[in-house]
Amino acid sequence: MLDKTVSTMAEAVRDVFDGAVVLVGGFGVSAVPTELLRALLEQGARDLTIVNNNGGNGPLGLSELFLAGRVRKLICSYARSANPLLPSAAAFAEVYHAGKVELECVPQGTMAERMRAAGAGLGPFFSPVSYGTALAEGKETRVIDGVGYVLEQPLRGDFAFVKAQFADRWGNLSYRHAGRNFGPVMCMAAKVSVAQVDRILPLGGIEPDNVHTPGIFVHRVIEADSITKGGF
Repeated sequence: MLDKTVSTMAEAVRDVFDGAVVLVGGFGVSAVPTELLRALLEQGARDLTIVNNNGGNGPLGLSELFLAGRVRKLICSYARSANPLLPSAAAFAEVYHAGKVELECVPQGTMAERMRAAGAGLGPFFSPVSYGTALAEGKETRVIDGVGYVLEQPLRGDFAFVKAQFADRWGNLSYRHAGRNFGPVMCMAAKVSVAQVDRILPLGGIEPDNVHTPGIFVHRVIEADSITKGGF
């Protein structure tokens, strides 16, 4: 019987290795897999490359990994918001200014397309976004029909951590509203995709039209409150 559910957070993140590239879902505070990130902190993997929309939201999760010295590089669309009303990425700012972590900024749409290309098995692609800016430095550029383009590489992950609202034991995922954000392309682009979900439903409990990530792209599923049942 095909069953991708796991019972503890420790099992969900068990094989993340030193130097791994981890794609982390979430947009602002929407659908951030905080429990998986905290489990990764306990698991101990280091020298990680994290791909995330930004540099963290508040003191838990990604911020803890930065402060523990577990992250070598962050690839994101923006590192830290200047809006004081939004959750802070102060931990990232601290380690970055101390020279303890590398930063690669990628336009948000380009980052999503790089992961989609990886998941679809495509090679590099030309994008007009960032042409003529500092973000294009070191990359191949061309002018085609009068338009400048930057050659962007597919962005693959060893692991993807995402958060969804519902799953079934086959790994089909359904997200809530903006919680979908990067989840589908990250699951496609990673060798191993792990989803924390609010609730695991019986097979058939998710309407076919509401399957936003097919189970073929998901390897492990855990209910988010399993952290209180079995711990790390």
